[in-house]
Amino acid sequence: MNSAPDEFLPTRQSLLERLKNLDDQASWRTFFDQYWKLIYSVARKSGLSDAEAQDVVQETILSVTKSIHRFTYDPAYGSFKGWLKRLAQWRIGDCIRRRQYQVQGRRLPREEELSTSISEGLEDPTMSSVEYAWDEEWKNHVFELASEKVKQRVRPAVYQMFYFHVCKRMPAKTVASRLGVKLTEVYLAKYKVSALVKKEIKALEKSSVAT
Repeated sequence: MNSAPDEFLPTRQSLLERLKNLDDQASWRTFFDQYWKLIYSVARKSGLSDAEAQDVVQETILSVTKSIHRFTYDPAYGSFKGWLKRLAQWRIGDCIRRRQYQVQGRRLPREEELSTSISEGLEDPTMSSVEYAWDEEWKNHVFELASEKVKQRVRPAVYQMFYFHVCKRMPAKTVASRLGVKLTEVYLAKYKVSALVKKEIKALEKSSVAT
């Protein structure tokens, strides 16, 4: 079953264009649903608390609304993935910098110079750890998109076997026992769905918007 290339894009060019209309609530909801978890997970892996990570999600989405009208898809100037990463990274940096003025429960004046011991204890949001977190979460993001698409194309029972065995890392024998199926059925489901998911992921990775 072949699908149009546009259907594979994590964020389709058509959606990016629609986002330029700030009153298009349906498109903005679609965008939020697709990307809030990615941004939140990266913020958490960057050392932020749950509340701080939620703030980063809101502030990043707000940054998108303020600058989406300037975004033009052009492979020569970088991808949407890189653009969104920079926006999220700046917001994570803002949050970490705010911490600099709250040390041991005491709020420091903005003009007060931080001591060396305090400065050395602060995380740098531009360090490779944030880059790694983004790349790792982006892979998860693409895998989830691909898996969801495959889920709509295979029988529920087949996807359920794949989900428990591959995604939840449940032993094949346990899956077979729990679902009341043969062990060979679990392995066949793993092979079939994994192949479809890999195909979807390759299609996503070929997209300039995605990478």
